[in-house]
Amino acid sequence: MTNCSKRLVAICMVITCVVSGITIGACSEPSLIRMDETRTMMGTFISISLYASDEVAGGKALDAAFRRFEEVEATASIFDERAEAYRLNQHGSVSNPSRDLKELIELAIEYGRITDGYFDITVQPLLELWQDGLWRESPEAQQEAVDKAMNLVGYEKVLVEDGRIELAIDGMKITLGGIAKGWAAEEAIKVLEEKGIQHALVNAGGDMATMGVKPDGSPWRIELVSPDDKSNKLSVFEVAGHAVATSGNYERYFDPDKSVSHILNPLTGYSVSECISVTIISCDATFADVAATAVFVMGPEEGMRFINEKSGIEGLIIDNERNIHRSSGLNEFEVSS
Repeated sequence: MTNCSKRLVAICMVITCVVSGITIGACSEPSLIRMDETRTMMGTFISISLYASDEVAGGKALDAAFRRFEEVEATASIFDERAEAYRLNQHGSVSNPSRDLKELIELAIEYGRITDGYFDITVQPLLELWQDGLWRESPEAQQEAVDKAMNLVGYEKVLVEDGRIELAIDGMKITLGGIAKGWAAEEAIKVLEEKGIQHALVNAGGDMATMGVKPDGSPWRIELVSPDDKSNKLSVFEVAGHAVATSGNYERYFDPDKSVSHILNPLTGYSVSECISVTIISCDATFADVAATAVFVMGPEEGMRFINEKSGIEGLIIDNERNIHRSSGLNEFEVSS
């Protein structure tokens, strides 16, 4: 893939960028320079902001972090014929999988269990049905097709054994779209740390991971804007070393009437519509990514129960009537609304 990139070096300046309904602002201190770069990969814009002692060190750290994204994409893409996930879908199994694919699949299976199946990487056959125009058919035809495809769904049917990953039923397919960007953001943070960076924010199309605080000691500020009007600020979060992920159906639909979103319930096979946006804050970017999708599918009531029952995560849900639901500990991070 050709990467579009633009690097900006700045000292003592404020930068605000909007990605997937989120804006980010930060200010550097004189002893460090701020460097920002955005590239297109993994089907979205990947932005990295960091503070480094000089441009050379910062540039090397940026390049290394983006290379890590490229590595994850080369593993997790189901559209690139060279990717392992693509081969797994085509052949039903992969021998001698890479560490990246094995870890992603194992995490996805575990998160499927934790979310009681509301997050499930095996929904790809259902996604393809709706994408190919199932929404045009009668309710009876839709149900018949969904019932048939549901036989191919179930994270427990993905088998990970020594030196092999296998899909148990012929015709099964996976999608790693609900976990790969969060995991890649977490991996990029690790790379930056190895390069000596102590202050950074990685934004993978709305899945964000932060390292430490800003050089002046203040946290990273992340602004949540209305899905209906991006000029309308709904809330501001301050995080340091935490991840923030947002999932929403207000931008991607299969049908022109915008009634069938790209987020499906793996337990029913149908599009979900009780929420329009879910934002999750967690100490782990991978879980934040997964939980944002799972909670979106659960709906506002069950989703908020899930958040409040799990330790280490907080969330904000906007339901389809534009009511805002906040988790019990969100005020730890929320500074305005």
